[in-house]
Amino acid sequence: MSGRELVNATLEFRNKSGRAPRQLWTLPWAEWNHGDMIEKIRQDFPSDFGGAPCILKEATIEEGDPYRNGIYRDPWGCLFTNIHEGVIGEVKDPLVKDDDWEDVENVHIPREWLDFDREAVNDYCRNTDLFVMCGCCPRPFEQLQFIRKTENLYMDLMEIPDKLREFMKTMHAFYCELLEEWAKTEVDALNFMDDWGAQNSLLIHPNLWRELFKPMYRDYIDIAKRHGKKIFMHSDGYILDILPDLADMGLDAINSQIFCMGVEKLAPLAGKITFWGEMDRQHLLVEGTTEDIRNAVKKVRETLWKDGGCIAQCEFGPGAKPENVYEMFKAWQE
Repeated sequence: MSGRELVNATLEFRNKSGRAPRQLWTLPWAEWNHGDMIEKIRQDFPSDFGGAPCILKEATIEEGDPYRNGIYRDPWGCLFTNIHEGVIGEVKDPLVKDDDWEDVENVHIPREWLDFDREAVNDYCRNTDLFVMCGCCPRPFEQLQFIRKTENLYMDLMEIPDKLREFMKTMHAFYCELLEEWAKTEVDALNFMDDWGAQNSLLIHPNLWRELFKPMYRDYIDIAKRHGKKIFMHSDGYILDILPDLADMGLDAINSQIFCMGVEKLAPLAGKITFWGEMDRQHLLVEGTTEDIRNAVKKVRETLWKDGGCIAQCEFGPGAKPENVYEMFKAWQE
């Protein structure tokens, strides 16, 4: 099967070939420090996924490089300070400083994203047999943190200012419009993200998540389904409390830290949602042995594979041993 066929069969739990689709994520840190091994992994275990080009007709207000030391301004106007080359920095000074969000006009909605080269996207899709992901990624919870800083936003969510509620509606409408535009292209899937988990729990109460953010995600999923697209989500941390909600809404695949939550705790969801990776990058990829890696892959396969439902994905970032990343793909191959 082609990459496109293999991924679709896996998401639909009809993959009789037995091979899980592959995808390697790399941070610039890995590209800069372990380029030779990354090239070997890509040659020996080619990806089944492709990414559509996102060529904008008009530049955003973005400035700088998010992965280099110094200051980076994102397309919304948020300023990040980076002191570690190869990863993304942090917002030190919030764009919205007023507790009542009276200065929300400081935020720039990047409507430039809506005017991208659709023909370039469609040409790419028509000329590849890979499963193609779209070139946008809504992230409402994280973007609110970038705008306000995390600790301030948590306080805001306890008693939401009127102007914050208005802005959340505006942001959500923009993200829906953006996904609608990408859904009109020939990409195979849409995607969105938000990191919702700490090490052992959700970052906010599940009921608050269901009140404020679940309706947003339902709209994103509905847009994809209405246009015949698959829909993927990424979320770091312990998110076990909301995984059943995501599966029930029709999310096709979730990229989450399954070892942080416990692979065995995810067994009830096997066959209901595809686990889009990932191998444990907190411990296994950093300090695991070859046997540890192989046993981990075996455990995921035995627990979550139901003629699909698993994608052999991991992120190669700071601290990971190159040989462990290679071994992960080798174990899935075998």
